[in-house]
Amino acid sequence: MYSNSAELLAASRERQVPLWQVVLENEQHLTGMEEEQVFQLLDQRYAVMEAAAAKALEQPCHTAGSLIEGITRDQYVYAQAGKTLCGPLINRIMARALSCSEVNASMGRICAAPTAGSCGIVPAVLISVSEALGCTRRQTLEGLMTASGIGAVITKHATVSGAEGGCQAECGTAAAMAAAAAVQLAGGTPDMSIHAAALALMNVMGLACDPVAGLVQVPCAQRNASQAVNALLSADLAMGGMVSIIPLDEMIDAMARVGRMLPRQLRETAMGGIAATPSGKAISNKIFGGSM
Repeated sequence: MYSNSAELLAASRERQVPLWQVVLENEQHLTGMEEEQVFQLLDQRYAVMEAAAAKALEQPCHTAGSLIEGITRDQYVYAQAGKTLCGPLINRIMARALSCSEVNASMGRICAAPTAGSCGIVPAVLISVSEALGCTRRQTLEGLMTASGIGAVITKHATVSGAEGGCQAECGTAAAMAAAAAVQLAGGTPDMSIHAAALALMNVMGLACDPVAGLVQVPCAQRNASQAVNALLSADLAMGGMVSIIPLDEMIDAMARVGRMLPRQLRETAMGGIAATPSGKAISNKIFGGSM
């Protein structure tokens, strides 16, 4: 029914329906499922997101090397204290994103959205924005449907693999998905959702994938937090009237090209970036005994 974001938006405009409706009908066309079946599956996945976003808020999860063990609880305590610079919403979003990362690093159950390494961004934004705006469960799932449509388009024309395209492909895609969903939940237009997704990708263009000791912990958890905030600010920029002068489809193509240009040291090999710093190497040697 659509092959890129321009066609997705055109269908939405022509029929005067939200993006999620077009995404839903495309899913039904591809799978043969009824609307209720699609939303049941969405609800199941969202429940996994909710659990992961809450699990580490008060109880740390054991992670290899303990690189991020307990960071969620510390952030959540700080967020609850009410003396933050960014305010309670952003700090709750960061804490929930960190929780998903901590759960993932401890071999817990998460929903890859679109990947395990970027699993905290979409849940943190959807849960927190829905909570702040008083959205119904159905409205939240419609936001998740919109996010999935954006993710599918990016997957088709670029990549969501850090090993192939760097962290811009993983956390950047998740930020674009979450930004589009946040706009919808806040009552923005389909055009604004598409612009928000483009702005989120613009903000992260060229970001390397450089996991310390090769573990999906640092800087992965921190980038889940930062890119959840990227999603929120991109949504606000779009709803404030900012238009991405580079269309989303062109932004996706640019991201794919940039990903192919990144040297392999910056694509999840732990051979470059912060993984290759003296401290990064020392951490790796301590955990693996110099075997990496």
